[in-house]
Amino acid sequence: MLDLILTNKEGLVGDIKLKGSLGCSNHEMVEFRILRAARRALSKLTTLDFSRADFGLFRDLLGRIPWDKALEGRGAQDSWLIFKGHLLQAQERCIPTKRKSSKNTKGPPWMNKELLGKVKQKKEAYRGWKQGQVAWEEYREPVRAGREQVRKAKALIEISLARDVKDNKESFYRYVSDEDEGKCGSPPE
Repeated sequence: MLDLILTNKEGLVGDIKLKGSLGCSNHEMVEFRILRAARRALSKLTTLDFSRADFGLFRDLLGRIPWDKALEGRGAQDSWLIFKGHLLQAQERCIPTKRKSSKNTKGPPWMNKELLGKVKQKKEAYRGWKQGQVAWEEYREPVRAGREQVRKAKALIEISLARDVKDNKESFYRYVSDEDEGKCGSPPE
């Protein structure tokens, strides 16, 4: 019998059903639905906005604390907890937060609006072809066009970086390190 289901937000799961034992085990399988509205509310992450922080006030707040007296006679763990409490209070007053959004993440340097549209057409064509709504010939053309434009855009960026490498080494090495990171998990375009 199911006793308890734990979630980090009320109303996150619904329609909970026991589905019988798992093989010869005495453990029961549980089926449930994750409710979309509750899940969306969880995805609003916040992060510290250091560009708008008041570091002068932060330094003053931490400088006013008599650390010798505050930490006198305390062990390492107690001292750490006291310091951490003061640090978090000062952080809360001096460093504002901003909402973190995956839509604002920086894309590849060669991606522009026109190219993004071509990539979306390519994905839609693929989806249609997989579902059997589009013939292979109709699918093939947007894929070739999108792939060709991505190659050209990458080549133009790489040529301009190579041409300007003496004047702008930082952007060249940033591009190279970003490309190395991408080779680990993402498939080629």
